[in-house]
Amino acid sequence: MRLPNKIDTHVHRECRQPPPSYSYRESSNKGPPLWVHGDLHPANVVVSDGTLSGIVDFGDMFAGDPALDLAAAWVLLPAGTASRFFDTYARADEAAIRRARGLAAMKSLFLILMGQNGDRGLPGGKPNWGPAGRAALDRVLKGV
Repeated sequence: MRLPNKIDTHVHRECRQPPPSYSYRESSNKGPPLWVHGDLHPANVVVSDGTLSGIVDFGDMFAGDPALDLAAAWVLLPAGTASRFFDTYARADEAAIRRARGLAAMKSLFLILMGQNGDRGLPGGKPNWGPAGRAALDRVLKGV
């Protein structure tokens, strides 16, 4: 599956402005650093009967910007549920949601790349990650 050739420029600008920050000190997060998993994607969660039942691989856990884990709203949740997630969570301001969306786009592209590497038989590639990455990127770009 190929990525679309045309991306809505308004959505593209919204995801990029301001660019996501990888340093807690440089982020616009006004709250204290929180413990974050740091690597939430489909291979690091356990799902039973369609319900999240566990999280694995805590090797990237640290105290930092919660937007890193809030990106899971697009990377892990079904289409159309991100806004309901943030309404229910109620602790993320618009800046945190913008950072999370940008980080979700980055994570989606990483998943797509790992999938392509797997399709090519390259070491470390994971062919089943590509479809998850494309679906997540589609959700990010649509804002749902």
